[in-house]
Amino acid sequence: MALDVTHILDPLNERQREAVTAPVGNLLVVAGAGSGKTRVLVHRIAYLVEALGASPGGILAVTFTNKAAAEMRGRVERLLEGPARAMWVGTFHGIAHRLLRMHWRDTGLPENFQILDADDQLRLVKRVMRTLDVDEQKWPARQAVWFINSHKDEGRRAKDLPAADHDVFGTIHRDIYEAYEALCNQRGLVDFAELLLRSHELLLTNDDLRSHYRRRFRHLLVDEFQDTNTVQYAWLRVLAEAEPDSPLGPGAVWAVGDDDQSIYGWRGAKIQNIHDFQTDFADVEVVRLEQNYRSTSRILQAANALIGNNAERVGKNLWTDAGLGGPILVYSGYNDLDEARFIADRTQRWIEDGGTPDDVAVLYRSNAQSRVIEEACLKLDIPYRIYGGVRFFERLEIKNALAYMRLVSQRHSDVAFERVVNTPPRGIGGKTVDAIRSLARASATSMWQASKDGIANGAFKGRAATAVGAFIKLIDDIAGVAENVPLHEIAEHCIETSGLMAFHSKEGGERGMARKENLDELVTACRQFGRGLVLPVEDSGEEYSQASELDEFLDQAALESGDYQSGGPAVQMMTMHSAKGLEFPLVFMAGMEEGLFPNTRSMREPGRLEEERRLAYVGITRAMRQLYFTYAETRRMNGMQSSNWPSRFLDEVPDACLEEVRMGGAVSRPFRVKTDNGVDDRDDHGGLRIGQTVRHAKFGEGIVLQAEGGGERTRVQVNFAKAGSKWLMLAYANLEVLT
Repeated sequence: MALDVTHILDPLNERQREAVTAPVGNLLVVAGAGSGKTRVLVHRIAYLVEALGASPGGILAVTFTNKAAAEMRGRVERLLEGPARAMWVGTFHGIAHRLLRMHWRDTGLPENFQILDADDQLRLVKRVMRTLDVDEQKWPARQAVWFINSHKDEGRRAKDLPAADHDVFGTIHRDIYEAYEALCNQRGLVDFAELLLRSHELLLTNDDLRSHYRRRFRHLLVDEFQDTNTVQYAWLRVLAEAEPDSPLGPGAVWAVGDDDQSIYGWRGAKIQNIHDFQTDFADVEVVRLEQNYRSTSRILQAANALIGNNAERVGKNLWTDAGLGGPILVYSGYNDLDEARFIADRTQRWIEDGGTPDDVAVLYRSNAQSRVIEEACLKLDIPYRIYGGVRFFERLEIKNALAYMRLVSQRHSDVAFERVVNTPPRGIGGKTVDAIRSLARASATSMWQASKDGIANGAFKGRAATAVGAFIKLIDDIAGVAENVPLHEIAEHCIETSGLMAFHSKEGGERGMARKENLDELVTACRQFGRGLVLPVEDSGEEYSQASELDEFLDQAALESGDYQSGGPAVQMMTMHSAKGLEFPLVFMAGMEEGLFPNTRSMREPGRLEEERRLAYVGITRAMRQLYFTYAETRRMNGMQSSNWPSRFLDEVPDACLEEVRMGGAVSRPFRVKTDNGVDDRDDHGGLRIGQTVRHAKFGEGIVLQAEGGGERTRVQVNFAKAGSKWLMLAYANLEVLT
């Protein structure tokens, strides 16, 4: 045992040392943003070995990404000045995989079992659905994958699900899950969710192995504890419990996390785990890391005030000795294009003043917001990169829609034809496409022409001929409608008539919603192109036909998808979720509007609204030196132009932290919506508030999207679940407020 642990403790502040040197036992480290949580975890491992004499082989440390696990191991080895091979350091999935490989016989798996990645799993589910004769257009395979994985994350097998004959959705997906599970067992296949579930079941059902690992791992360290799901939390509890009749007692769980940064509820993370830890485990001590090494005091004051509106927090208050810093700047754009121009302009100023593009991050709630910001950066030659995703015109659903639009204008585009001939699925399989391709080569024609010729001369028969003929008719019908309509209506007609909107919307979860929003944004891009606001073409003085405008748009979109492919310094654009764990000197939080952030869906449930607020907290605490909040007074979303109120999150930030900025002589509404007597202007519409759920005698239940006017002339826009969006005169609508 080393007597001198100066090198372990000297780099730490007082609270960090308290967490690192705590006696062996259960400890919860509530580590605020930028407070050095990874350092504390690494130094705790080194302290266990060098100061407390813990065996490296008795240490199990888990986190959520391979990058974080590799960094953790490397830093531990540098502190210990030697390899840490005996320790188990890795992700939850990585350690579960290790257990299954070591004990494959006990799990009922073959020795050479195969791990399915996400694409493999999707293909296998599609195969199962074809076997069950399930229509993928009605029941998308991605939705079935989500159903399977979400139940596995909750620890439920197919046999554990109720029959639910009254629930068609549940019954069909349960059948798919059951058949998929049987096929995986038969072939020795294991998906990511299965790794965790099966390793948990292994420990639950095998007394000898459970006893062995309880005796071995006396120190369990967990990073990002707020992101654990049900089965991960259960897995930890099984390992940490005391072995009956053993003098060793329970294992010690040292968990570090931040309930204020729990933002992954939509993918199974349970914020309740960090609260239950203090009751499910014995004698839990709590240490708070509140000194922030990233941001200015003003930014932290804003973050503290905002998150203070959430209930049932573990609680902490971030502070820094880095100085007050400048105010958080708030910009109100006339519309989303104006907002984007402002972001690009301020970014350019930052670079001209000596900063680099890498210093800058633009955060948004929805991926669809990136499109106009990308446009604005392109106009000013500002390099940018979509972090953790793809640029707007390169997204799968957008490329699919553009391919349909290309075929409307250019029937002989083989690239467009191959991309969408069976997207959405319409019974044109790979063999038929190969036959069309071969016929086109033999006759030196396009695949479009080869398809028509093949039907005419009998080269295609039966179902193949019917399906190919239906596709040709579909494109011709769309083109017929598109002859005399504006560009945005061509795009809208392509997206709807082709079935793309329905196909992508049915994927389920955040992915399906994002794809729908992106397709709506493509229609907006076409509308703005038609008005000459974005994607401008050179003005030659000639009159353009609708077809040539379509071609210009398609060509410009193709050119944009090829811009800025270098790996040099670039502005980082990303969703709020992608920003977690990152930091930047300059941060823009765009789209700070009611209905967008927080989004409309979150307004229905307090729990979801609190997660949205945690997401805003994460966004704020990414900023090191300068933070901007921006919003648009009008924005086209989901195909509709809307007037927007500033986000309630702006109201929750103290006045002393904020300063409004404007471009030139622009005039905008005050971003504060509360009057001098404290009344919220958003409530001055017959007691209604944006985001409330209401009921109408004829249209049923809906969500209030916006309100205009006052008194007897007040009108409200309500999105009804069955009847769609309606504008109603409030004085005559007799709306019943439900929430």
